[in-house]
Amino acid sequence: MKCTKLAEGLEKLAPLSYACSWDNPGLLAGRGEKEIKKILIALDATDEAVDLAEKEGCDLLLTHHPLIFGSIKRVSDQDMVGRRLVKLIKADINCYCMHTNFDIAPGCMADLAGDMLGLTNRVPLERTGIDETTGRPCGIGVCGDLEREMDLKELALTVKERFGLPFINVYGAGQCTGKVSRVGICPGSGRGMAGHALALGARVLVTGDIGHHEGIDAAAENLAVIDAGHYGLEHVFTDFMERYIREHIDGELIIRQAPVSYPVTAW
Repeated sequence: MKCTKLAEGLEKLAPLSYACSWDNPGLLAGRGEKEIKKILIALDATDEAVDLAEKEGCDLLLTHHPLIFGSIKRVSDQDMVGRRLVKLIKADINCYCMHTNFDIAPGCMADLAGDMLGLTNRVPLERTGIDETTGRPCGIGVCGDLEREMDLKELALTVKERFGLPFINVYGAGQCTGKVSRVGICPGSGRGMAGHALALGARVLVTGDIGHHEGIDAAAENLAVIDAGHYGLEHVFTDFMERYIREHIDGELIIRQAPVSYPVTAW
């Protein structure tokens, strides 16, 4: 299958038009006419992922986060991005990214996270536009109701178990007492999402990349925050995309997943 044809299938799931204006999804390195027979799926185009794609003889490295975000003035082995690009191009490995288009598109990251927590009565946590098929609002993250009420500790342990996390951080445990029913979840970075969660009636926000000040400020507004890590909530991308490609694009493609590897270690 040519890369352009594979990209058509990927963009049917998550059209590039859904992406935020600052983002850079799509084919970031390689040839559109390259024949794709073997794919490595990873959350990030790390050195380890690039090396594994080369070792496995892959034709395409499919990632959630873009290898290239902004403009670059040179491609050489003298910096991180250039080093990876040189290795990919030398090995004739294409690099394709599905980032905020995947975060926002219906049935993708936001809905996947909501499914994992069993949220009902969902609305976008941060509305960014309209579903091009149904005309319903879509956006980053979701806010909805738990299938049954639970206290904050039980919810935190549920998040930890369902996402397979080694650890989590919780802000506002002292303020969030009693049972919780309405929850917002924003995979990836949730900085700046507390206001959206509060406006939608959530008592807890599940997300990543929460710093000290964001955490204590949210708690002061009676919003507890479960910081499950940026990687922790988004690594589900790899499983989901393998299933999607096999079922909806080409079941004959050889697909490998980069091993789960948390970038943060708690000692």
